[in-house]
Amino acid sequence: MDTGLDSQTIISPRMQEIGSSIRPARKLPALLSLRAFEAAAAHLSFQRAALELSVTPSAISHQVRALEDTLGQALFRRLTRQLALTPAGQRLFDDLRLGFDALEAGVDRLRQPAASQSVTLTTNTAFAARWVLPRMVAFRKACPGIELRLHASDTLTDLARGDADIAVRSGSGNWPGLVAQELMPERYAPLCSPMLGLKRVADLPKHQLIHCDWQPQALAPAVWPRWFREADIAPPRGRAMKASGLSFSDETHAMLAALGGHGVALLSLTLSAEELRSGALVQPFGPVLDTGSYFLATASGRENEPAIRAVWAWIASQGGPM
Repeated sequence: MDTGLDSQTIISPRMQEIGSSIRPARKLPALLSLRAFEAAAAHLSFQRAALELSVTPSAISHQVRALEDTLGQALFRRLTRQLALTPAGQRLFDDLRLGFDALEAGVDRLRQPAASQSVTLTTNTAFAARWVLPRMVAFRKACPGIELRLHASDTLTDLARGDADIAVRSGSGNWPGLVAQELMPERYAPLCSPMLGLKRVADLPKHQLIHCDWQPQALAPAVWPRWFREADIAPPRGRAMKASGLSFSDETHAMLAALGGHGVALLSLTLSAEELRSGALVQPFGPVLDTGSYFLATASGRENEPAIRAVWAWIASQGGPM
């Protein structure tokens, strides 16, 4: 059955409307001829144009001649061992050069991966070392278009001023001007190397206490005087408690001292999870101290920025120990 449209076929108004929206075809010479001419005009040489386009000089000459025939005018003056552009050729070369430059730039933009967005995450040094860094490979796989910049400092960064984009902070989560979401609770307990053989609270005075400094704004710092109060046992007598042991400004260093068997430290169960799983550290007894929670935070109004939202969602999905 013939389904073609003959000269008697009636075109509906709807089809006419559709047909009228189709733009007319561009009236351009062959692209090969235009490329050959643009290269020859740039070099003023068929031979060098042939090298650029990986064809023969005769192919360039043929394409240029075909373009001149199509346009009905000469584009080159062919001198002895030399080419020169005619006025028409110069005008066409100027226009083609701009057009090809724009076309090349557009194609390059498509070939290149989208520019990565950067997000700065600020958190304390222990959390950065013990929780963020072990997850960086997983982050790059989950968010390949985002460059995560890590700012590790025990000094609070001003998110409202834009000094960082996202923070992981411990505390109450009630910070004016910030949007916050609880990430995970934080608890501390006495941890030590199994080589100490410590199993009973009664034997604790036989071992050195390892102390770690806390920021003044900490709501419920995990320090030894507090632990002894909550354990309802008397603290060591004699010299001041802190002076009788090792003291560090960074929790990571306190953990290294505990791993080396130098004493007993109050350490984060979250940040020490890997060492507890492997048996490098043990928790001989309680009580466990509640120090609040870790929170994700960003400046109010920035929570819906795509890159911040992506990093926020990924960190939230990782909440908890390794």
